[in-house]
Amino acid sequence: MKPQTEPEPAAVVESAAVRLLAGREHSRQELARKLAIRGYPAGLIDRVLDDLARRRLLSDERFAELYIAQRSRKGYGPLRIRAELAERGVAGELASGWLAKADVDWDGLLADLALRRFGEGPAADQRELGRRGRFLEQRGFPIALVRRYLDQSRPA
Repeated sequence: MKPQTEPEPAAVVESAAVRLLAGREHSRQELARKLAIRGYPAGLIDRVLDDLARRRLLSDERFAELYIAQRSRKGYGPLRIRAELAERGVAGELASGWLAKADVDWDGLLADLALRRFGEGPAADQRELGRRGRFLEQRGFPIALVRRYLDQSRPA
């Protein structure tokens, strides 16, 4: 019987990283954080992630593109999505570039979200108008888009 050999530490880290990536795309920062929580050394994590990026198994660009599509489908605006990408370690220029390229009609998305949330009628009063505006701002829509919507929703 052959003695069982220990797997290379890099192979163990790579295996864990690939398992995480098989579930969903991750940003480099997210993946590094999850691997660090599992107790792998930072230097080894960096080397493995560099190799995965070189082999195009890990890509912040691909992550940003998919994340923007997913979050916009759920009714989130560009400001919120950009902030969430920054929290996940995606560079600001990269996030801005993908947000500009995204095939999303932010005006239409805001209108659809407002219709689902508030119905077709105008706001009953100024207080309701303020509530609508705060909700849309928290969802990450630019103030200019929110104001345009609120102007159309003013009580008579």
